[in-house]
Amino acid sequence: MWDTLKNISKNGGGKTRYLKEAGRLHVYHSSEVIGEFGRLYEQQYAVALFNKVRFDIEGGGGPQPQLLHRKVPLENRSIFSGAIFQFLEENKKWRNRFFFVPDTYNINYYDNKTSHERGLQPKGTINCAGYKVLSSMDQYWELLNNSLPGVKAKVGQSPILKCATQFPVILWHPYARHYYFCVATLKEQQKWFAVFQDCVRHTNDGLSEEDKVQTPAFTDAVRLYRQAHGHYGTWEMMCGTPPQILANLVMETLLPEIRELITPRLKGKMQERQRNWMLICDAVYSLVVRQAQAQYEAVVESCEAGRPPLEASIRTDMDQIITSKEHVTNKIKAAVLPKAEKLLKVSIQPYISSILEALMDPTSRGFTEVRDVFFRELVDMSKNTVNDGDKDKVGEHMEKISMLAFHPVKMQSCYEKVEVLSLDGLQQRFDVSSPSVFVQRAQILMREQMDNAVYTFEQILHQSLEGQGSEGLCNTIQRCQDRVLKKFDYDSSTVRKRFFREALLQIFIPYMLKQLTPSVASELPRFQELIFEDFSRFILVENIFEEVVLLSVMKDIMMAVKEAAVQRRHNLYRDSIVMTNSDPNLHLLGDSSTIDWAEEYGSGQAQGEKAADGDETAQRRRRLKQVVSMIQVDGTPVQVNESCLEVPSVGGIPEEEVEDQAASSLKAAPSSDEAGAAEVVSNAGGKSETLAQDGETVQINDSETGKKEKVKD
Repeated sequence: MWDTLKNISKNGGGKTRYLKEAGRLHVYHSSEVIGEFGRLYEQQYAVALFNKVRFDIEGGGGPQPQLLHRKVPLENRSIFSGAIFQFLEENKKWRNRFFFVPDTYNINYYDNKTSHERGLQPKGTINCAGYKVLSSMDQYWELLNNSLPGVKAKVGQSPILKCATQFPVILWHPYARHYYFCVATLKEQQKWFAVFQDCVRHTNDGLSEEDKVQTPAFTDAVRLYRQAHGHYGTWEMMCGTPPQILANLVMETLLPEIRELITPRLKGKMQERQRNWMLICDAVYSLVVRQAQAQYEAVVESCEAGRPPLEASIRTDMDQIITSKEHVTNKIKAAVLPKAEKLLKVSIQPYISSILEALMDPTSRGFTEVRDVFFRELVDMSKNTVNDGDKDKVGEHMEKISMLAFHPVKMQSCYEKVEVLSLDGLQQRFDVSSPSVFVQRAQILMREQMDNAVYTFEQILHQSLEGQGSEGLCNTIQRCQDRVLKKFDYDSSTVRKRFFREALLQIFIPYMLKQLTPSVASELPRFQELIFEDFSRFILVENIFEEVVLLSVMKDIMMAVKEAAVQRRHNLYRDSIVMTNSDPNLHLLGDSSTIDWAEEYGSGQAQGEKAADGDETAQRRRRLKQVVSMIQVDGTPVQVNESCLEVPSVGGIPEEEVEDQAASSLKAAPSSDEAGAAEVVSNAGGKSETLAQDGETVQINDSETGKKEKVKD
């Protein structure tokens, strides 16, 4: 990293002291921030462990879901693969590269498809946490200009890079490296945009809810750290792995200081200063992530080592701890509730209905679209079964439908419904930086509900087809469909109401804490004296204070959501309507193994392939089923020269040589699909490609060209 910065310094006007100063700032800030976080984490770890043990003993209620949940959703699946042009910073050229998105949603890129099939290491991997996907260079210039105050692009100045086509796709991050891509058509741009958005959405989803101790301890420690430094509202950069989140926490305060230190000393043209600033940010961020990971792992290891005696103490003294906590809670309620209720009446209650309405309308439209997409897929299957009614046809369609929830393009219409969510006029009042936190959470819930519906339909249909011939398949599909849709409607209502309650709490609680803390903070220490020393690790007055504030507003939120459920246009079940488990044997199917429709109802081709291939690793790579390539986008033809069925080649360039043709004689004709698109020429040897635009030539080298091999579903 520092070699990079030294080169930047030399090119920018000689060696300067700011490199050492930036290094000292990085070490100081990282140690200070993560050290303070570590102390908070140790405190919250004990509280989270107590809450987890208490929940295990007492249990918890709530509506039971009607739909089944898939345990390993993407087993033996990948999301997407295909070729796209990428801009390489090191040589300022556009290069045709092969991209592969596995079930982890980390994007791997290779020189070409052959390198991937041979099992070679990728040229690089992109973790999309914290990124934004842009489809316009104007959007990118605006974000770039805002990142470095005082360094603005002037009218007529050349930009930092020139896109080779009219259809860019850019991954932008406030701290890390930016990635630039382009394609030849609008349809390609929309598909890649949907895929990258899904990668961002998945990696931004937050930490695993399965861990009932580490996850709440981490999130509470981060939240309390930010509150101690005056940041109470929602935080967009609470995304990725714990080390990434901690690095974002460090950069939140470190970046302004480095910017103030370095900006006046950057030399050269505007484009060079912007490029050097991005390199500096990325280099510092990489260092911060590594340091954060090492320190976080040390804190977690220390807490986990002390867990057994801590848990034994909790189980031994559970009743006394609960009694002591209730006693302290009542004391804090007496001091806090009057102030909280006054604030609630004046500043919260008048806005609950309007904010709830702003959340409900786009979210309900999104879930309705999920239901409609699912329904349309089943209708298409029924129609095809009528025309050619046999189990092979059903199996063929189910192979496509089974991964519907993870198909970024098919789900895009659902996601777009909720992207119009706006909290204009309320964001500043309640310190909501952006509605994107709520948008992405709603989209994740939509995907989960779609997969639950699909998986439940799979299990019910598979059970119904056992021992049944080809007659009456349409009626069987219809009966299974009706059962699943009823369950989807109920679960959709339950999930949305929980989402609305959680979103309102995320908006109101930070605001109330910010308003109440100055008048309450001085009183809280005296309540700590009421707690026995043996129980002080499990009972923290700061946590109880927040619980009291939450309880004060929870009643109004519950009432608002309950009243909204009565309005028919939102398609919500009223709380008084509780579905009994009408399928007592259904949940037994949830433990069944994943259904391989192609193998069970197919022609047995998969077994033949396996027998013919002795290399199991290579065979698995070739047979790894792709979610996107399995369900064709309507109106998209399969082109001969595609290396992936879902991604057309740019401007007609053969991404890989066709096996039965002489590739050396193959030349691509100029693209004329749209005005201003790149002119593409393929050299005789297939070793280099050139994009020419506006009189300029951009060389694209291809060091290795593999043979064409059609992807089989």
